[in-house]
Amino acid sequence: MRIAICHPQTPFARGGGEMHTERLASTLREMGHEVDVLAIPFKWYPPSELVHQMALWRSLDVSEANGQPIDMAIALKFPAYLVRHERKVVWLIHQHRAAYELWDHPVYGDLAMHEDGAAVRELIWKADRVGLKEAKRIYTNSANVGARLERSLGIPSEPLYHRSPICEALLRRTPGPLGDHVVFPSRLEPLKRQSLAVEAMRHVRTPVRMVLVGAGPGRDALERRIEQEAVGDRVRLESGVSDERLLELYLGSLGAYYGPYDEDYGYVTLEAMAARRPVVTTTDSGGPLELVRDGENGLVVDPAPRRIAAALDRLYADREVAARLGAEGHRTLLASVPQWREVAERLLS
Repeated sequence: MRIAICHPQTPFARGGGEMHTERLASTLREMGHEVDVLAIPFKWYPPSELVHQMALWRSLDVSEANGQPIDMAIALKFPAYLVRHERKVVWLIHQHRAAYELWDHPVYGDLAMHEDGAAVRELIWKADRVGLKEAKRIYTNSANVGARLERSLGIPSEPLYHRSPICEALLRRTPGPLGDHVVFPSRLEPLKRQSLAVEAMRHVRTPVRMVLVGAGPGRDALERRIEQEAVGDRVRLESGVSDERLLELYLGSLGAYYGPYDEDYGYVTLEAMAARRPVVTTTDSGGPLELVRDGENGLVVDPAPRRIAAALDRLYADREVAARLGAEGHRTLLASVPQWREVAERLLS
């Protein structure tokens, strides 16, 4: 079968969406299909640019190429799922969040701050209703994303979890003994709330340390925050790390902290579980809460610096608890998140 994976690509950026797309393409090729990723540069500002992006995807003809039919189109996120195809399957990473659940958020609602934001939001909602309802099947990468879709547009879907490349690599490694640092890998941006983690480190009472891993537009502000909170001896920021270095950080860690705001899915959760490390997350973190159960395979706390600090101190002070939570998390991962071939088979069914 000839399959087109439709992917809006932010130039010079590579994150979970790109890894998701690449792994799906490679799995389908391993299964004997002819696959190509149709990537179009994505830009979300100013708001009027979103209208151009929607029109571009809607106007594409992906029914054939070089005189040969394209048998299936798989779209993963806005606005690629507006593409027309008689056999379109959507595996939704997320809608354009600023037009939905983040619209009236006082910190993250950037679209609402623009003069034409309301008009663009209305166009997005109308286009999504059309484009998504055309799909033969709609999967989401988490129940959280599916619930948002149901609440906003009344469109049902089915959650379909998947493993990240780092998660797969960690499952093939043997973890070392529990270390003294907690790792927090993520893109450096406000929604990931690294600043909350930095503030929490001001309140820890044990020698636990935190390693922030990632790059992004929030780096400068985060470095200033580390200096302001006077936690430079406890918090280290590493950018541009290799996959091998990230594996080392996970396998030698005490655990992982992952407390973004209303995350779609969250690879960090899976990766920590693959490394047999406990995850500390927050009650408003969204996707991670689908796998992390407080006191069973991780710790779930309020998004408050002192509560986060207490959880990190607990792991440091009681290594037996940390090891037990990590082992149970590993069992949760294996039982709940399918391997990629199973994921691809469900998409093609």
